[in-house]
This record gives sequence, C-alpha cells and structure tokens, in this order.
Amino acid sequence: MGSNSPKANKSSFCLPGHIFFLFLLLSTNLLTFFLSTTYNPCSTLPTEKAVSRVIEPVVPNLNDPEEGLPEEFVAYAYGQKLPFGFNRRFDSDTMYSPVGRACVFYKDDIKKYMTYNVNGSCPDDEQLAQKLMLKGCEPLPRRRCRPAAAANYEEPIPYPDCQWTTPPDSSVVWTAHTCKNYTCLVNRRFAKGNDDCKDCFDLRDREIRRWLPREGKSAMEFTFDEVLALKNPGTIRIGLDIGGGAGTFAVRMMERNVTIVTTSMNFNAPFNNFIASRGIVPLYITISQRLPFFDNTLDIVHSMHVISNWIPTTLLQFLLYDIYRVLRPGGIFWLDHFFCRLDQWQEYKPLIESIGFNSLKWVEGRKLDKPDHQEVYLSTILEKPLKNSW
Repeated sequence: MGSNSPKANKSSFCLPGHIFFLFLLLSTNLLTFFLSTTYNPCSTLPTEKAVSRVIEPVVPNLNDPEEGLPEEFVAYAYGQKLPFGFNRRFDSDTMYSPVGRACVFYKDDIKKYMTYNVNGSCPDDEQLAQKLMLKGCEPLPRRRCRPAAAANYEEPIPYPDCQWTTPPDSSVVWTAHTCKNYTCLVNRRFAKGNDDCKDCFDLRDREIRRWLPREGKSAMEFTFDEVLALKNPGTIRIGLDIGGGAGTFAVRMMERNVTIVTTSMNFNAPFNNFIASRGIVPLYITISQRLPFFDNTLDIVHSMHVISNWIPTTLLQFLLYDIYRVLRPGGIFWLDHFFCRLDQWQEYKPLIESIGFNSLKWVEGRKLDKPDHQEVYLSTILEKPLKNSW
C-alpha cells in the first residue's frame, strides 16, 4: 500500500498523539507525587508553635521536695522508681504514696510527726496525728516505727461477751485523753462539759436501748426492725456507720446478721479501741475523707448526729454524693437526726432532695434540747433507685 493512501495518513497522525498523551500523563503524575511529598498544609506554622498551642496541666514536681519537709516524709511521699521499670497497671514507672494535700501546709506539725528513730518506737503522739488529720493531712504518711501500746495489754474478752462488757483498761494507751480509765469514761455522763457521746461508754444504761422499741419514743427515732422491714428480707447484709460512737449500731446489726464497719475519731476518748474491743471493725477516718469503698457495693449507710450543719454546704454535698456512690442500687441511707437551724432548713432540704435518692421515710421535727437555738431535726430513710440510678 502506498504512503499516500488514506489509511497510511491516519496512522502517521495518531502516533505523535499517543506519545504526547503518555508524556502528559507521566508529567502530571510526577508533579502530583512531588507536591504530595513536599507540601504539608500545617507547614506554614513552625513545629514549635504548633506544639505550644497544646495546653498541658500544671503538675507539681513531686521529685523536687519543698524546702523544710522532713527527710522521712520525703522518703515516703515523693516518687520512688518501680524495681522492674514501667508497669502497665500503674501506667507509670514510678510509685507515689498517697498523703493528704494539706500535709505540706503544716510543716512544723509534719516535722514533729515524721521525726523518730527508724526501726525504733514511734512517739506517743496520738493528739498530734489526729490534729493533722482534721486539718486535711489525711491519709497520714506511713512511718517506719512501732506505735505506742499498753505495757500490760491483755487478751480481749471473747465473743459474744465482749459486745456488752466494758473492756480492761490495759487495752488502751491513755496519754491523749483526760480520763485514764473506763470507769472515768462511764461516769463522764454526769460531769459538765461538751465531750462527744458522753454517755456512750455506759453499756448498761441508754446505750443498750438505742434503736430498739420503747414507750414514749419520738417519731424520728426509727428502730432497726422497722428500717430493715422496708427492704426484702436478707437483702441488707453489709454497710457503714459514719461517726458510730461506741459501735452499738454495728453490734445490734450484727445480731440481725448485718456486718457494719464503723468510722470514728478519738475525741478525748479511745472510741476506736472501744469499738474494736466489742468485735466491730473501726475505721479511723475523718468526715472529709473519701469513703474507702468501691462504687455500688454497700447495702446500708447510717449516720446519727454527725452529718449536720457544722459541715460547709459544698463539702456536705460532696459527702452525700459519696454516700450515694458507695451504696448499691436499692441500698438505703439512714440519715438519723440531721439537725440545723430553722432558718437554714430551706437551704438544706432541697440539697438533700437533689442527690437522687427516693424517700422511703421522712420525718421532720423541732430539736427541743436547746429551745433558744431554734433548730430542726430530720430523720429519713433514703433509697438509691434500683433502676436508672446513674
């Protein structure tokens, strides 16, 4: 076929077109690849400026102790490297021992508390330790010494006699207390003064009648059996008594197959020793401490007189929510004789109602022991909802 044929002419024009197309395609792909590997939309800002825009939380340097803190406090409270390095459960390679934030605010007191002979005897300093706790140094730091103990300590009275028998004086270190024996504490109810729970140590008088049916009791004095009857039999099994005095609430609940842990401080009396001597677990924490129980675990929380208007309102709200937290769905909070001034009631009542409890029993009344103070009492049984408590 000659070169002048129509077919030959068409082929001669197509070949340069294909080459041009391939060249164009290759060029654009190379250009795209070049731009994608060199152009960064964030590269208009230097890396340092981009990082500086991230707001980091301010964290104190716990490996740089403040001046004036005792050596033993630093050894305990500041970071210690884990022997085997990074631990996934800790999400860290360092262990920090928990102490109250306020410990470092009271350097003179914490210096006294943490000054001792390592591997020796601890100072007999119960008053100092309790003062630190009440000021917010809670939990206290651990110490590497042996605590003061009674020189002639005796074995405890066996169960069940221990529950209603005054323990021996030799079970207590009396240094921190005005009374130096239990006879003095039993008779304290006749003495003048404002000591807490003045009649708690006389187990044969008022203490033995608490929360039991009796003639003439007021509508705010609920009994064990009427409270337990609000729930299905056997479903109240474990709980907490906040500020439990001599531990009688827990003793009576034990008779009903309910295990109660009792919190108490030692305000001029050995309340924790006394509670333990009755076969009850004492928990030495202040009202400010987060309750050491997991969420949704307890069947009942009780508190008598302790939770009242002496607590700052915001902290009271935190406390009530903490009680709600540890109660299981369907658990009950027995708020026993909460009191405040009459002019405060319109503030406290909606605060209590706002937590999320259901009210099973609610009784208000005037506090008559000090008529000139114009105070009101509340006794109530509050239930954490069984469904949708979250």
